[in-house]
Amino acid sequence: MVVSSAAFVPESLKEGPFTLQEALAAGIAESNLRRLPWRRLGKAMYCWAGAPLDPFQLLVAWNRALGDRAVFSGCSAAYLHGIRGVPNLPVEITAPQGSPLRSCSGLVVRHCDLAAADLVTVGELHATTTFRTLRDLCFKKSSADALSALDEALYRRLADRTGLLAYAGDSGRLPGASRMRRLAALAEPAESPMETLLRWTFIEAGLTPPQVQVDLRDANGEFIGRADMYYPEARLVIEFDGRNHQDRLVADMRRQNLILNAGFRLLRFTSADVLGRPKVVVNQVKEALARGVASGYAGNPQNDAA
Repeated sequence: MVVSSAAFVPESLKEGPFTLQEALAAGIAESNLRRLPWRRLGKAMYCWAGAPLDPFQLLVAWNRALGDRAVFSGCSAAYLHGIRGVPNLPVEITAPQGSPLRSCSGLVVRHCDLAAADLVTVGELHATTTFRTLRDLCFKKSSADALSALDEALYRRLADRTGLLAYAGDSGRLPGASRMRRLAALAEPAESPMETLLRWTFIEAGLTPPQVQVDLRDANGEFIGRADMYYPEARLVIEFDGRNHQDRLVADMRRQNLILNAGFRLLRFTSADVLGRPKVVVNQVKEALARGVASGYAGNPQNDAA
């Protein structure tokens, strides 16, 4: 019997996303799912409003709905592999050519006959391999987003640059292979997508890619901090201040003083700078590089970065 009360929340539906059929089986009428306490996540896919939206549980729910027809790919596969710096909604799957599955609200379906070598099982879910996933992202996403995924893959040791370049080379002219070769040569271990976007802003403006995560030392060889990005020719340190900057403001200020006292130049940027004033950011870096080189910073042997 279908229960008409919208306030009725079966225990089985509190655990995570569920399908329309699962809601009906638990006694919830379809008409009640259109109002609180329910949230619609996609076509015939819902969640109790009191439950946190867990991306993995959402993939599990879509897997129940689609069965063996679902091979998670793109950003969804990236999430399963531990690459979290790319958006994980909508859910993305790849279905064989000729499959009747079609994209709908909350789900993007791409049709392609995947080779067995491109498939892997992650937590009982079928997905494209890490390398295939990264090549797909290089094809479908912007260069900045794709580079962010490659950076995070390196940071989390899911791949190394040699492996990325080899896979891209072996992929020949397949979609995404050319961009993957180009971006893999630029990739550096980085956890923060905004740091990658800042670095990409410099590259896109024609600047030499900066060194990443460089240990800085004073004249006595003592470690004083690690630079997010560094241009040795001008002894220019570039820092990205993320959301946790306010939480560690005192430590950051002390570290900044050590860096400046050791003879380094320093520029700090926030997401507002990177997203809202990229030209200003690039011009400030160009000016600092020009001043640093003209001042002979690169020729000072007293203060070298490790």
